[in-house]
Amino acid sequence: MYAPCTRPELPGRPVTIPRADRPLPVADPATAAATPDPTSEPSAEATPRGVKALGPVGLVLAGGVSVQFGGALAVTLMPRVGALGVVSLRLAVAAIVLMVICRPKLRGHSRADWGTVLVFGVTMAAMNGLFYQSVARIPLGPAVTLEVLGPLILSVVVSRRAVNLVWAGLALGGVFLLGGGGFSTLDPIGVAFALSAGAMWAAYIVFSARTGRRFPQADGLALAMVVAAVAFLPLGLVESGGKLLNPTTLALGSAVAILSSVLPYTLELLALRRMPSSTFAVLMSLEPAVASIAGFLVLSQTLSVTEGLAIGLVIAASMGAVRTQVGRGRAKNVG
Repeated sequence: MYAPCTRPELPGRPVTIPRADRPLPVADPATAAATPDPTSEPSAEATPRGVKALGPVGLVLAGGVSVQFGGALAVTLMPRVGALGVVSLRLAVAAIVLMVICRPKLRGHSRADWGTVLVFGVTMAAMNGLFYQSVARIPLGPAVTLEVLGPLILSVVVSRRAVNLVWAGLALGGVFLLGGGGFSTLDPIGVAFALSAGAMWAAYIVFSARTGRRFPQADGLALAMVVAAVAFLPLGLVESGGKLLNPTTLALGSAVAILSSVLPYTLELLALRRMPSSTFAVLMSLEPAVASIAGFLVLSQTLSVTEGLAIGLVIAASMGAVRTQVGRGRAKNVG
């Protein structure tokens, strides 16, 4: 059901697996989108036959749908165990599944390697915890829109191009509309949690890249997920205690982990083997729209016309920043 963490090598040339240690559903427009992935055309053996017909774009969209509907399911689970309990279950189940699939090597790593994994895992735990605290207070669509600002701002800062100030301004305009001119329509605490999750998302992108350089395949992701699960488990136990062991709660928590972590990581990994990372990043900019649809269908969360326009502005800003970065990368390659 899940893609392996290693990729078959083709005769005559070594094959490097695309970096898979990015557990939240967006590519880094500041780093990953600048250069198309040289390994985006895999062998026929590298892609399971069942997903080959879907196409790389379909894989990315399916992963995005999985993530956001997993998030919506998590909101329905919160009355049982609270936001901290949901995060604990998600991280714990995801860690177990990824460790079983990847079977990372524990020996042969330096102290700096383990330090990078430790920081990556703690950042991942903080990002998930803050985001779920946000969706416990504000609708899923606006929460994802606010969270996306983290990677967007990172892209603007790293690129150092004047045109990206336009995209930043467009995104800020969307945020202003989303808050009704002062966030009077949204819980300010929920907004603060979403923005904090976005800051952690930006930090996570940086440490995800560092982890990918230090660990082969998806080993770094699996190990960091264990760190995140261990770091967050005490918080979940304090809030929920024995409720976490309820069979129904465990089943729902496992579903959240599969939908929000394991399945989308697998689909995105397969997609990145078959498409340039620039295209991948553009598709991931649609996450707020997918989140809004999931919130409407699962949680009956409706958006006003103004909120819909605000989300559209942030999506346009994200796409513009990605495309600008892609153009810059191509210009460097030509030069």
